[in-house]
Amino acid sequence: MASRLSADVLVIGTGAAGLTLALSLPRHLNVFLICKGELGTGSTAWAQGGVAAVLDKVDSVEDHVADTLTAGGGLCEPKAVRHTVERSASAIQWLIDQGVPFTHKDGSEVDYHLTREGGHSHRRIIHAADATGRAISETLIRQVRQRANVHVLEHHVAVDLITRRKIFPNEGGDDRCLGAYVLDTRNDAVITIGASATVLASGGASKVYLFTSNPDGATGDGIAMAWRAGCRVVNMEFNQFHPTCLYHPRAKSFLISEAVRGEGGLLKLPNGERFMHRFDERAELAPRDVVARAIDHEMKRLGADHLLLDISHKPADFIRQHFPTIYERCLSYGYDMTREPIPVVPAAHYTCGGIRTDLSARTDVPGLYAAGECAYTGLHGANRLASNSLLECIVYARAAADDLTAQTLPEFDADRLPLWDESRVSDSDEKVVISHNWDEVRRFMWDYVGIVRSDKRLERARRRVHLLKQEIHDYYASFRVNSDLLELRNLIVVAELIIESALSRKESRGLHFTRSYPQTSERAEITVLSPRTEPSQSA
Repeated sequence: MASRLSADVLVIGTGAAGLTLALSLPRHLNVFLICKGELGTGSTAWAQGGVAAVLDKVDSVEDHVADTLTAGGGLCEPKAVRHTVERSASAIQWLIDQGVPFTHKDGSEVDYHLTREGGHSHRRIIHAADATGRAISETLIRQVRQRANVHVLEHHVAVDLITRRKIFPNEGGDDRCLGAYVLDTRNDAVITIGASATVLASGGASKVYLFTSNPDGATGDGIAMAWRAGCRVVNMEFNQFHPTCLYHPRAKSFLISEAVRGEGGLLKLPNGERFMHRFDERAELAPRDVVARAIDHEMKRLGADHLLLDISHKPADFIRQHFPTIYERCLSYGYDMTREPIPVVPAAHYTCGGIRTDLSARTDVPGLYAAGECAYTGLHGANRLASNSLLECIVYARAAADDLTAQTLPEFDADRLPLWDESRVSDSDEKVVISHNWDEVRRFMWDYVGIVRSDKRLERARRRVHLLKQEIHDYYASFRVNSDLLELRNLIVVAELIIESALSRKESRGLHFTRSYPQTSERAEITVLSPRTEPSQSA
């Protein structure tokens, strides 16, 4: 049966950004946290490497800013980069205060061990062994469960945002976000949640690709919902492919942390020959886009289905101490990384573009915020510097909380919001349509909109996405919603945004490499799509 709930702040997503936001809000506010599955199953828990921050005396804000700008290929917004990096140390201290067990230097109870990753000029990655995301997630979850004002709704999937213009078209005023419709996947009932403020912390969209290092929930829900609500999106063509995921039929693209290369891991061809020096003078420590394209090039040149990552020349105790999770997982698949190379392939890893926000995480729609991977803050530009993502989650979630705390939240009667209407839909007897379209969109995105692109490939993808979009729209309008349909509906929106953004960029820059325009333009411009002027609002 349909029902209503009312919140001061509705947070959609329970990764680092969503949890940080809930913990940073005053305790007198009534907060609802929406979680697709169970707490701790999102992308944050999968993050291995760590959090980039200026913590060492030999490091500096200027150096971290410079490294970020370099990795971003001329498209980072300097103000956003500086804003983020200047708050990195305080973000780490906040995590320490919450109880995150970062790894200390050997023999020290005070100093933390810092590692180095590709694109960084210093060791500045603070970590919890090789399972930093899990440590952060578990710690923040424990804290959230102790907050009486924070109500967690597990196994709930957001359907769509509720906006004033959509629900009350004759009332005038701004098109404020008033909450969201949310599906309880345990009983397939859609509930109405009214909120004075709504925050999208729903993660990225890498599940739009056939091979990804992300968990199943990374379907771009927040980006698609924000687009349908009227928000601009920026730089959706920049999709980061992690160069080293474990190649094994049962591994589901288990991520092999960049820190393995940071600590001396070498990339090799099947015959044991190194090759990265032929592509970049930084070799294995080159940025991810360079390494991913190099691996992709060599795999295509050789017709190989994987290449090798070798750290077996390091002492076995060193490997087991620094990479216990990776070591055990590889061992479970029959690979002993202390004795032999491990097979790796690139996989879609991070969505650098997203919902346009300001430095307080506000979107174009009043009352709607976005933080974490679903947002575009200007930090990443054309490529994300390794381990800046968790930092961005913490900094901008706290910024949103500060902005919400500083204002008097508008009051409205949540009972005025209409309940979800299922009077004109029925149960589907053709769910094969969903599974087939799921597979088709992810396959053509991988084939035509992947690591290496061309106008010809992108036009093929555009034609397919338009056909699928209409089919999915018709299906959504006719049948009762379920989680697979909602995610597919969002995936097709994200796929179209990526394709249109990629077609509009007539150059190769950062993560976007196209054979049609292999050179980098002298003029660097971000790609901005608006639902009022660009592709018609999907599904």
